[in-house]
Amino acid sequence: MPAVGITGGVATGKSSFVRALLKYLTAELFDADRCVHELLAADTELHAQVRAAFGPSVSLPQGGLDRTALREIVFRDVEARRKLEGLIHPRVRSAWQPQAIAARRSKVIHLFDIPLIYETAIEGEFDRVLVVACSPEIQCQRLRANRGLASALIESIIAAQSDLLAKVARAEHVVWNDGSPFALDAQARLFATYLRELYG
Repeated sequence: MPAVGITGGVATGKSSFVRALLKYLTAELFDADRCVHELLAADTELHAQVRAAFGPSVSLPQGGLDRTALREIVFRDVEARRKLEGLIHPRVRSAWQPQAIAARRSKVIHLFDIPLIYETAIEGEFDRVLVVACSPEIQCQRLRANRGLASALIESIIAAQSDLLAKVARAEHVVWNDGSPFALDAQARLFATYLRELYG
């Protein structure tokens, strides 16, 4: 069965699409964001490396990492972001890559929800890639409404990712998510039907 990469931009609705897709499709899911959250919560070696790289301002009094402070640093400084990615990406890759290889021997479709597929040049690891996209205006509206972020930080976060239309041009499949949850659900149902018909 295939390994299907699902990517997009911040606040394009990628996670919402994946949740809708799993209503219509039996599949295994790897969620890169969840993997990162788990690493930042529990990987003590990573904690030590992040503190060494970014200083005491990213530490919480109780000993964990202050993800808000870390986000402020890395989305305002390109080199800082690259430094953090250099610590995290190899760990995430070691989690998903064996699953992608094993997917071909499996009887179940495997989905890989990975935001930076094109930024990290790993699209060749997947049998097909789907991009969830929307307009920049909708991205900004969602980040303000759902996360309460300031406009300057929103601009920095969007600018840090590859151009969304460039991703759209490279992907085998595109879901456009400027509309309602009903429209997104309909696209998920259509893609699930396509995968079932293609792979059985």
